[in-house]
Amino acid sequence: MLSQEQLEQYRRMTPSERLSLSLRMLREQWPCLMEGGRDRVDRKFNLLNRQNDERNEALLAGMAHLKKTR
Repeated sequence: MLSQEQLEQYRRMTPSERLSLSLRMLREQWPCLMEGGRDRVDRKFNLLNRQNDERNEALLAGMAHLKKTR
């Protein structure tokens, strides 16, 4: 979880700065994602996909809830 200070720092960033930070983090972490045998790499990406799906479902549920309350 991010601290309030970190959240404010990200909010003050321009979209270009946030994209640059994301791309830098991706470049730095890519070798770790590809480390290990094929099965291990597949498990890592399956986990990432599941987490992304869960996050997207939570966002959609939140948006649906907001739509109902309006």
